[in-house]
Amino acid sequence: MEKIITGRAYVLGDNIDTDQIIPAQYLTLNPSIPEEYKQFGKYALSSVPPGQSGLPKGHVPFHTKDEFISDYQIIIGGKNFGCGSSREHAPIALAAAGILAVVAEFYARIFYRNSVNGGYLVPIESSERLCDKVCTGDELRIDLTTSVLHNLTTKEDWKLQPLGEVTPILEAGGLFPYARKVGMLKV
Repeated sequence: MEKIITGRAYVLGDNIDTDQIIPAQYLTLNPSIPEEYKQFGKYALSSVPPGQSGLPKGHVPFHTKDEFISDYQIIIGGKNFGCGSSREHAPIALAAAGILAVVAEFYARIFYRNSVNGGYLVPIESSERLCDKVCTGDELRIDLTTSVLHNLTTKEDWKLQPLGEVTPILEAGGLFPYARKVGMLKV
């Protein structure tokens, strides 16, 4: 896990559920097969309703029809990000699309744990409602050491919640690599 995460923002609102993140019809894909893993990136956020993408003038596509990787690297969400079913494919799909971190007010517990346990992306909480302050396309820098989000476009900074006890798991690349590293699993 990098201590500094940079990239363009893709802004969403409240209650982005796992079916919006990766629709159920794509759950037959196997993320352990490289060609099918790429497909998760292609279909990530394909069911987000219009008006949820952070610009008042309407929907901004997460990526074009034939791309596997998005032009965005950081998602800014509202409340209850990742709610809905407990599918672990949701953080996999975002990671396959090139998302490095999600910043939200709070998460559905299972999405948060799946993100951390798999080491797919960094889920960070914010005390402020950043989805009303950041725009899709803004250039961002997240400093995980100081827990600060810098909006390089608007020159604004916001304090984030520290990652806390999940930090060593994310640094190791997920729960199983962490367990091996600390001797909980035999190598």
